[in-house]
Amino acid sequence: MNLVSYREGDLPIKDLETIGLAAGGQLLLNVDDLKALLSGRRTGLMELHNLEAENIKIKSLNAKISLMPNESGKLDLLIHPIYHRAVTPEFLDDNEAQQLQKGEVVSILKITTDKKGNKKEMLIEYDAETREYIVSDTEKILIPDMVNNEFLTPTQKEKYRKGKEVEIADGTRFSYSGVDHHGIRSNKLALVASILIDGGLSYMVYKGLNALFNKKHDPKVAEKLSPGYHNAIKDIENQRPSNPNEVSHSYTRSGRSR
Repeated sequence: MNLVSYREGDLPIKDLETIGLAAGGQLLLNVDDLKALLSGRRTGLMELHNLEAENIKIKSLNAKISLMPNESGKLDLLIHPIYHRAVTPEFLDDNEAQQLQKGEVVSILKITTDKKGNKKEMLIEYDAETREYIVSDTEKILIPDMVNNEFLTPTQKEKYRKGKEVEIADGTRFSYSGVDHHGIRSNKLALVASILIDGGLSYMVYKGLNALFNKKHDPKVAEKLSPGYHNAIKDIENQRPSNPNEVSHSYTRSGRSR
C-alpha cells in the first residue's frame, strides 16, 4: 500500500516533456501510471522517445519510470530500461537468484547489514519485464490497517509486510508487490485499503488489479466485490472534495486530501 507521496505540481514536467510524457505543461500519462508516480512507485512499461545521455541519442526505448527526491528537495526522474541481463544483488546466492528469475518463488526475505552494522530485513522480487531485481526494506512497506472495511490482525499485517498472501473474511486475497505498478496484487479486480494516520482514516482505492503471483483471475470471483468494499467506497464518496477538477487518491474521514 502506498499513500500519495508527491503532488502533481511537483512533477518534473520539463523532464517528462523531453521523453514524450508531457506536452505544453500537460501530462500524457494514464491514470494508473500517474498514481504510481505520485505514490513513489514505478510505472508500468511504456515507450519513451528522444532520450539523450552522455552524447548518446535514443529515438525510442521501452522502460519504466519513477521519481526520487534530490538533495534540493526537488524530484528527479529515474528511467528503468529493459536490461540485457539481470544484475544479482550481492546478498542473493545463485540458486535464490534463479528461483526468482524462473518464477518459482514470488520473493525472498534476506537479513542484510549496512555499513554501520545495522541489520535490515529486505524483500527481494524479480521484475521479468525489465530483468531487474527489486529490493524493498520491509520496515518501509506501508501496511494497511483495514481492507474493504475489515481490520487486519497483527499476523495478517506481518504476512503482508513480508510479501506473503493475506486473506480476509470476504474472500479477498492480496499481497504486497514492489514490482507491480499498483504496489499490490489481488484475486479481486478492486479493493479499498485504509490506514490510520494522524487520528484520521485514509483510503486508497485500487482498481484493475493484477492477479496474485503465478495465478490467473477467476472472472466470477475477481468481479464479485464484497459489501465491505462497497461500504468503503460509500465512505470515500461521503468525504470526497466538492471540486470536480481536483485529483486525489486518498482521503481521511475529515475529507482532507493527503
